[in-house]
Amino acid sequence: MPALITLTLNPALDLATTTDRVAPTHKLRCSPAQRFAGGGGINVARVLHRLGADVQAWALAGGAAGTQMRQLLAEEGVATAIQPIAGDTRENFSVVETSTGQEFRFVLPGPTLQAAEWQACLDALAAPTNAPRWLIASGSLPPGVPPDFYARLAPLARARGTRLVVDSSGLPLAAALQAGVALVKPSLRELREVLQQPLASATDWCAAAQALVHAGQAEIVALSVGEQGAVLATREGVWQAPALDVPAATGTTGAGDCFLAALVWALDRGDAPAEALRWGVAAGAAALLAPGTALAQAADVHRLQPLVSVQA
Repeated sequence: MPALITLTLNPALDLATTTDRVAPTHKLRCSPAQRFAGGGGINVARVLHRLGADVQAWALAGGAAGTQMRQLLAEEGVATAIQPIAGDTRENFSVVETSTGQEFRFVLPGPTLQAAEWQACLDALAAPTNAPRWLIASGSLPPGVPPDFYARLAPLARARGTRLVVDSSGLPLAAALQAGVALVKPSLRELREVLQQPLASATDWCAAAQALVHAGQAEIVALSVGEQGAVLATREGVWQAPALDVPAATGTTGAGDCFLAALVWALDRGDAPAEALRWGVAAGAAALLAPGTALAQAADVHRLQPLVSVQA
């Protein structure tokens, strides 16, 4: 069993292209499409692999897009455990408007899963084998999967001594917090939706993140606040890091997944929270240097990490 497992119930074949200007009605002439294996946990696994972690990507996949996703992961050398499903893996599409630098992202819901398909994931994770140190459940849940799926993982992980990480939104995130997890990584928008609070200032962000920790809903809260950086809260304290000044000329897709991958990688090797936050912010910035979901490269993460400042 690898040290880290990522779980992606709704992976995707991500297509990325550019066009001069996005406008209705007209045919938009685009650059050649780039294709990437995508979806939250898949992206996290790709970056963890680049950082040298012992990681395996678990996912559900079907159809031609699922086959191509498998091939792309194999080409990168990412270890996988792919469970076949009857439905077709979704395809997502992103377009960068070169005249403005704006990114337009079109995200499909994914195939409807049968109960036996998503239940097989729970059964596999509960099987009496060596447990991973971390289980990173990331991304949206496809149709047919109950919104408390991530919450159902919590007792399974806890019983095996595995630290469960959840990166999702809406009801799946709320349910996971109620069940209690090792780490959550919401965006500011996602945390506002779950807590039903405006969280208008940095003081509010930090207080909300630490309140989740003190309530026992998460041991660690990693809150991404976009251009304003990130916040990390544990029982020991709260740290804030401003974002690096890296132009997002090729879009921001996958930056949050890169942030999470580097954060968990650093925590797993024993780095202090402030240092782990520094690695996470560096990886999120490195993602902006690559098109589509090409994601952060290890060399860029290591180069940018010393430039990140962290304040308690």
